[in-house]
Amino acid sequence: MARDVNQVWNYCNDLGQQVLRREGRFMSGFDFQKYLNGASKAGLLVGSAVFQQVAEEFATRRRQFKKARLRWRVSDPKRANRSLGWIPFKARSLRYKGGQVAFQGHLLSLWDSYGLADRELGAGSISEDVRGRWFLNVTVKVQPKAKPSPKGLKGAIGADLGLKSHMTDSAGTSVDAQRFYRDLESKIATAQRAGKAHRVRALHAKVANRRKDFLHKLSTVQAYSHAAVFVGNVNAASLAKTRMAKSVLDAGWSSYRTMLKYKCDDASAWFAEVDESFSTQECNVCGTRAGPKGRAGLAVRQWTCPCCGTSHDRDVNAARNILARGLVWLENTFSAADSRSTKSAAAVNKVPGPSGLGAAAGHGRPAVGIPVL
Repeated sequence: MARDVNQVWNYCNDLGQQVLRREGRFMSGFDFQKYLNGASKAGLLVGSAVFQQVAEEFATRRRQFKKARLRWRVSDPKRANRSLGWIPFKARSLRYKGGQVAFQGHLLSLWDSYGLADRELGAGSISEDVRGRWFLNVTVKVQPKAKPSPKGLKGAIGADLGLKSHMTDSAGTSVDAQRFYRDLESKIATAQRAGKAHRVRALHAKVANRRKDFLHKLSTVQAYSHAAVFVGNVNAASLAKTRMAKSVLDAGWSSYRTMLKYKCDDASAWFAEVDESFSTQECNVCGTRAGPKGRAGLAVRQWTCPCCGTSHDRDVNAARNILARGLVWLENTFSAADSRSTKSAAAVNKVPGPSGLGAAAGHGRPAVGIPVL
């Protein structure tokens, strides 16, 4: 099936280039479908619903990356640039039945750890990882839960991300940074020198699995134990281009924030990334910006505010400033929502005047016009 999906993708890629060259326009997913009618009768193993989804996905990715042509999908297993298996599908193509998933006339056995039998399955895909394992990625519908009001909010925390400590929260709790890649770096280098590609892939998968397990456990505890979680918006992409790239990528800050976001939604907790500029320099008690500055100040982990005399731990102080900014953001969000609802209610309940909507509709005395006799 994955080979047929690659063939359809490459066909759309080539057809899109030809139409752009002849007519000077880009094709949409609907335009591709006219050329894919009857493709399932040509000996391909996937149905028309999958073809339509591939065409729509191709058109979406072309618009996203703003390119006239995307990369070809390679099916040859001997090629170094072989594309990993990927089979997209729509909601109507998948059915859960008796502990198995029915897809395109095939029954797929899977380890159901999420209780799919009790969910309504949506669109998704079947994908392959670098070790040849296949996974079912499917969307399900969940009922949104009400979030608490900012008035009297309890259990909110701010989190400051770092490299020495993966995370320090506003309560003073610190989680040490893990060395997922560096612990296996020597073994990866040995396997690479020996030319053992399968061993290299297995070690990299082990690093990724250990990192994902650590981040999932940490984010789950924080999301389901607090009413609000605020994290600094540290730019991981920019730091990944510096000499600290290996440590930054090993920390997985972006994945951690993504996990917190959707887990807080599921736990009915608030989540936001707030501006962390000068959060380590400002005193969280009096607000004076008197903390250590510059590269020389990075080695200073403890400092005392000259204005109020409060002693600070660098990371804890930053986390408390992030918490305060997050609470301000939450209060402003609710205030803006209240003002919009008040204006809407006022507009609905407003009594039209002589020259208002009632006059325009023919009700009431017009302000100007033919005098009333």
